[in-house]
Amino acid sequence: MEEKLLATAERVIALGEEGEQIEVVAVHEQETEIRVYEGEIESFTASESQGVGIRVIQDGRQGMAYAGTLDEKILKETLIEARDNSTFGTYDEFVAIAEPDGVKPISLNLYHPMISQFPTEEKISLAKELEKYIRNSDERIVGVESTEYVDSISASAIVTSSGIRRSSYEGGCYVAASSLASDGKDMQTGFGYSIGRNPELLDIEKAGTQASDRATRMLGAKKAQSGRQTVILDPYVTAQFLGIIGSTFSGEALLKGRSLFAGREGEPIASSMVTLVDDPTDAEAFTATEVDGEGLASRRNILINSGTLQGFLHNSYTARALNTISTGSAVRSYNSSPGVGSLALSLVPGSKSQEKLIENIDDGILIQGVAGLHSGVNPISGDFSAGAEGIQIRNGKLAEPVREITIASTLQRMLLEVQDIGSDLERLPMRSSGVSLVVGDVTVSGV
Repeated sequence: MEEKLLATAERVIALGEEGEQIEVVAVHEQETEIRVYEGEIESFTASESQGVGIRVIQDGRQGMAYAGTLDEKILKETLIEARDNSTFGTYDEFVAIAEPDGVKPISLNLYHPMISQFPTEEKISLAKELEKYIRNSDERIVGVESTEYVDSISASAIVTSSGIRRSSYEGGCYVAASSLASDGKDMQTGFGYSIGRNPELLDIEKAGTQASDRATRMLGAKKAQSGRQTVILDPYVTAQFLGIIGSTFSGEALLKGRSLFAGREGEPIASSMVTLVDDPTDAEAFTATEVDGEGLASRRNILINSGTLQGFLHNSYTARALNTISTGSAVRSYNSSPGVGSLALSLVPGSKSQEKLIENIDDGILIQGVAGLHSGVNPISGDFSAGAEGIQIRNGKLAEPVREITIASTLQRMLLEVQDIGSDLERLPMRSSGVSLVVGDVTVSGV
């Protein structure tokens, strides 16, 4: 499939005219999504799609068009449309197709044949098995709201008139579930998940135990006392925060004057314990990739090193506009022009388990879930306020559960107040991995 996509893109490039730059992105995707409820299939979706996006740049003006087919006649029409659209584009001296930069992609082997060979019946069985495991895990589990199996396979190719010719073939899958627990007086929900490059790597026990424990340990939860406290962010919560923090390191945010850390390269912006990397070359990351959205080799970018800001993420456009080089951080779909952002963000883990981190805290809260985080964060000022739930920590041990609390601080202060980082790196079905994170001096609003 990769060669077919490359050949399709090359045929479009061959139709280019003098004085114009052309970029062609061709993709072929397959996805399965199965949802089970009470032992029966609630929904089943198996989809296959393909498409080609064409970007034409001439005289500093950009035009974009796309089609959901590889039909040669349609692609010729799409090229004409992109060419026509460029005549209406706004002039921008920095707009151009990416140029080869000499960095060779690292071979990551992100596709396992088992993901396409695994029978549908067994995919359904995995979802049913997870639901059954959760129901039998604890007598307080009274239901499973949803259980799902999801997989995807993506082949893509990028060819440009500037000499880029790259392709990739990637696959991944996961199971996830949401459970419901009750003690007769209170009812709580919990979730669990497991990811892998092929279905045989999915861990039903891990996902089921997570979903059960997260729900049952919150039974009887009450509001916490208000005040400033030390909190431990559960890996899933940390990953959500990293997704927001990562956006502040975007070259696009920097270019628009919306980055919290503009002009602070080489300065300490976080605790010395913090090393933040965007590493899509880490094959264990769910969103690992060999090339970025412009066909440049992906690479390990260190954003914060031992607390000191190292730099920002760039695609070719922001790099030209800010007189620097691309970090291989272009993000896009075939039907959009390239943006810029993190591809596989994570903190470098510490050496302690979450249990050890808890033992070192006299009074605090283990935050296991947040609500409204994205709407509660101001990415320009860094202020955030979000609903949360978790477990109170007293004298180094987990105590009573707490809910309907609000945690508030700023992203800048949170980075500076990191007191410890766990060793429990969690791979998640998102662009960020998680790890237990101890943060001091967080405002908790409860009773």
